[in-house]
Amino acid sequence: MGARKIIIDTDPGQDDAVAILLALASPDEIEVLGITAVAGNVPLALTAKNARIVCELAGRSDVPVYAGCDRPLGRKLVTAEHVHGKTGLNGPVLPDPTMPMQQEHAVDFIIDTLRIHDNGAVTLCPLGPLTNIAMAFEKAPDIVGRVAEIVLMGGAYFEVGNITPAAEFNIYVDPQAADIVFKSGAPITVMPLDVTHKALVTRPRNDAFRALGSRVGNAVADMTDFFERFDKEKYGSEGAPLHDPCVTAYLIRPDLFSGRHVNVEIETQSELTLGMTVADWWRVTNRAPNAMFMGDLDADGFFDLLTERLGRL
Repeated sequence: MGARKIIIDTDPGQDDAVAILLALASPDEIEVLGITAVAGNVPLALTAKNARIVCELAGRSDVPVYAGCDRPLGRKLVTAEHVHGKTGLNGPVLPDPTMPMQQEHAVDFIIDTLRIHDNGAVTLCPLGPLTNIAMAFEKAPDIVGRVAEIVLMGGAYFEVGNITPAAEFNIYVDPQAADIVFKSGAPITVMPLDVTHKALVTRPRNDAFRALGSRVGNAVADMTDFFERFDKEKYGSEGAPLHDPCVTAYLIRPDLFSGRHVNVEIETQSELTLGMTVADWWRVTNRAPNAMFMGDLDADGFFDLLTERLGRL
């Protein structure tokens, strides 16, 4: 079949960085056509910079990086420096990137790429707010039917919210964009908090990253050392959840994940539950399923894969 062609849409973020590294370490399964940056964990100037830092860390300055939307569709930007630090990549000391930003806007790159490639050839992998994807769909409705699949990190059902009592961060930042994407009709696979909170970087798992003895292994260990302090205090968990690498792991080893094809609606009106992903997990409505909503993963298999692939860089 060959490698799966993808666009990574991202707001790095330490866990975004690990997701990108996993993709770049897996050329037999994944061909990264480009990386599009969006405002989210930190403002756009930093997410676009961080995406290039990660590419250079992987030795892949050939991967084009495009800057996209600097704010949500209909509200002020909410960021997460309290989790990721002021730069978004706090933890390791990494040099500023030397590779250039592409001149084309990320939204136009998404549109052009989907039009250039065969129908159903390109998978979109959003790791942050869905602003760029929604803007592309609104600007060029013809591309929606050309998308092979959207595999995204976002939302929650049983784990409810991590930025409000009801909402997961990526969806909360731009619920209007999420609403557009979930109503688009494109095939969607969701990695919600229900899955990602099971991908915990325990001390032995982080030690395994550092034991790789490489620049990448040390950088990833330093990243998770930094942001786990927030999650361990918040959840009382053994370590920090690696949210976004679930997306790229699914592209390589879908058998590690299980879920249900259900209806998912996005709350866009209520101040109390804004950004909530209302997943009909128990199929109690007659609303048509529109997403594969993952509920579990093989955590040991996930970390075995991640450690083995990072060791290739």
